[in-house]
Amino acid sequence: MDSNTLLPQPFIDKMSGILPKHLNIQDLIEFCHRPLRRAIRVNTLKISVADFKNRAIEQGWTLTPIPWCSEGFWIEIENEISPLGNSAEHLAGLCYIQEASSMMPVTALFHFFDQSKQSILLDAAAAPGSKTTQMAAKMDNQGLIIANEFSSSRIKMLHANIQRCGIKNVALTHFDARVFGQWLPATFDAILLDAPCSGEGTVRKDRYAMKNWSQTSIIEIASMQQDLILSAFHALKENGILIYSTCTLSHEENQDICHFLKNKFPEHIEFLDLNSLFPDADKTRTEEGFLHIWPQVYDSEGFFVAAIKKIKTSSPELAQKRLGKFPFAKADKKTTQELYSYFDKQFAIENIQGTLYQRDQEFWLFPTQIEPLITELRFSRLGIKIAEQFGKGRKVGFKTMHEFASCYGDSANTNKLELNAQQAQEFYQGRDIRDVETSSATGEVLLSYRGNVIGLGKVLNNRIKNSLPRELIRDNNLFVK
Repeated sequence: MDSNTLLPQPFIDKMSGILPKHLNIQDLIEFCHRPLRRAIRVNTLKISVADFKNRAIEQGWTLTPIPWCSEGFWIEIENEISPLGNSAEHLAGLCYIQEASSMMPVTALFHFFDQSKQSILLDAAAAPGSKTTQMAAKMDNQGLIIANEFSSSRIKMLHANIQRCGIKNVALTHFDARVFGQWLPATFDAILLDAPCSGEGTVRKDRYAMKNWSQTSIIEIASMQQDLILSAFHALKENGILIYSTCTLSHEENQDICHFLKNKFPEHIEFLDLNSLFPDADKTRTEEGFLHIWPQVYDSEGFFVAAIKKIKTSSPELAQKRLGKFPFAKADKKTTQELYSYFDKQFAIENIQGTLYQRDQEFWLFPTQIEPLITELRFSRLGIKIAEQFGKGRKVGFKTMHEFASCYGDSANTNKLELNAQQAQEFYQGRDIRDVETSSATGEVLLSYRGNVIGLGKVLNNRIKNSLPRELIRDNNLFVK
């Protein structure tokens, strides 16, 4: 293959000028033309790494540990018949298909940040959700993550991935992330800014990533990135940690952005050294302590990661904002007790964490840490919808929602039925389930496959009525031999 097939010659010339002396341009060109190694991250909110490894053996998968993420693995599948996204493990949220180098920013964040149950974090450019879900797992679903995404078309995918992974400590917002510094100054304990970029490092998975590459567009993107990092800096609390990352290689979008912030606030920030993040991190370490990851070094995408500590507070100019009326109210004690008693009686699920809010006949579980922000921010989606109420007076009842099953279902001890492979496939297709032994179950039931809850149903005579939300129905799903 000709070296210029995927890489424009001006890009090659530019990289030749900034490539470290111990690397060579021909290796960069060669690796950019190689297929990208596939990788997954185990979702420890639903399964331990050890148990997942056993599942991988059963599936015939070969896992190779990723050095910078203890939950991450390169995966090889011989004689693959069905896409990895149709595996039981992926559909049930036990793993997330994620490029290896993109796991590094969150690892860097928690390398320096000691979170607590009260921590408030911001994922400033969150879609499709790989890093948000990784952060939530690291936090064990505690505290609060504001997952912001500016692109309206990507919000749906972000929510779907959060839902699939059983995450309940996230609030979704839909803003240009440049507003956070003025709207919420000194609010976040840590911020991940995985900035929109020119994507020079993604050519191994996207053959067209460099099709419209130009130095002019890089300068334009860098200007936006300056605004984004400045906003993130102001939104960060004193002594907070900011991780700045991109999937590109040019200095203008990487080192230069960090130096822009340092030059603007020389006494307010400190660059943190990532040299000890994992073995061999020194191979991509810059003189500032950043990691500039060239594809040929770890056989990955091109990437950049910087860790910055805010050592002195800042005072940005505040902005006016219009929020509108908040449509939720805290559920009263009586209703809360009735709903939680239903969950206990029906599923033997207790210890439901968070604050219960109500909107009409809907019940939502919000992270407790959201309360101070309710009057400060407009949310696209907040917490998880756990139930709907129907009936009146003594005939009041509750219908459990899919998100509750995804977050709490595996802890249930009653009314949980195990499906076989064929039944699980039909469930994901939205069909009712027949030929299931239901004598031990009544009313709403949690449905599991291979020991993990995948959704809800309702026992009706000799069948189980399917309660999978319409947007999650997939005709092409679980492969059954």
